[in-house]
Order: sequence, then structure tokens, then C-alpha cells
Amino acid sequence: MSDLKYTKDHEWVRVEGDTAIIGISDFAQEQLGDVVFVELPEIGKQLKKGAEAAVIESVKAASEVFAPVSGEVVDTNGPLADNPGLVNEAPTGDGWFLKIRIDDASELDGLMDEDAYLKFTQG
Repeated sequence: MSDLKYTKDHEWVRVEGDTAIIGISDFAQEQLGDVVFVELPEIGKQLKKGAEAAVIESVKAASEVFAPVSGEVVDTNGPLADNPGLVNEAPTGDGWFLKIRIDDASELDGLMDEDAYLKFTQG
């Protein structure tokens, strides 16, 4: 069983202490195709739950990554700038996007576990 939680917009969250690590799901990267560019937020930026946190461009489309929780951006995945394909190679690993210091942990309560997310994507 995975420790990831998922949104209906296909972001995943892994919580470590008071920090949420955020990326896109394997399902999302498959839908996008080859990722060619990633725009990440500035460290220190305050994000509200549901707000745009990053932008992904693929050979098929441009898409937004939304913040699954509110908080301050404390880190971004710098290697994505030179190697956006990491999103395709390891979407729930080295292809993560950003880390947010969580303002309100109760915002995590509405997220899906892996089983619920798989049912959602097959729905």
C-alpha cells in the first residue's frame, strides 16, 4: 500500500512531517505524453489549496499542477529544469515538483488513497 494521497486533478501528495511533497500521478503523465518543459513556483511563494502551483508542457498539451494543500513552497525539484522527462520516468519518485510546508493538515482529509484513486481513474 502506498503512502501517497491523490487529488481529482491527478496530483499526488506524500507527507513528511509538516511538509507535503507534490507531483503528478503515473496516470497523468501517461495522458500528457512526453514532458518537455516544467515551470516551478518560486521558493517562499504562498499557495492556496486548489491554486496553480506549477505548469507542465508536453508534446500533447500544457497543463497546470494545482496545490492539493495550502502552504509555503519550501523546495522545488531543480533537476526538472534540465530533465523534464523525469516526470515521465518516475512520476511518483524523482519526478516530484515541489514541497510545501502545510498550513492546515485537515486539508489532506479530502484526498483519495491509492485504491480510491485507481477506481476514480478507471471510472
